[in-house]
Amino acid sequence: MRELLEVLEKNSRVPVSELAAMLQKSEYEVEKEIERLEKEKVILSYGALVNWERYGDDVVTAIIEINLTPQREVGFDAIAERLYRYDEVRTVYLMSGNFDLLVIIEGKSLKDISNFVSTRLSTIEGVTQTRSHFLLKAYKKDGVILDDDEQDRRLVVVP
Repeated sequence: MRELLEVLEKNSRVPVSELAAMLQKSEYEVEKEIERLEKEKVILSYGALVNWERYGDDVVTAIIEINLTPQREVGFDAIAERLYRYDEVRTVYLMSGNFDLLVIIEGKSLKDISNFVSTRLSTIEGVTQTRSHFLLKAYKKDGVILDDDEQDRRLVVVP
């Protein structure tokens, strides 16, 4: 049920009754399909995308490129697993190209990020190099425009 997943990905708060009507299925069928997708770990979590800056919280986000020496038998997986278990780590990707892992972390300050990189990340066996980039401003996240005030930007034409 790809359509079900697409709707839930955009808005997980759509009531089952609406989902059933949209998909032309019974509420029971939709509930059972959602349960199956959760059990099979196709649906991993439900959540809200929060604009913390607008809320008033200052959050520093860093994108860190990491070069690694792969470990025998497990390659990059063991290091990736160690990284994604840290609370500060929001995302970990295995990449192709000039670096091996892309890690996105959040902290309350540049100092928090710096401490994480210097005391936790760079000390992991197999990490050979890191490059940190700091997010200055987010315009769009997970397909959602963050600061769109829906203003009409067209020029006024007067006859």
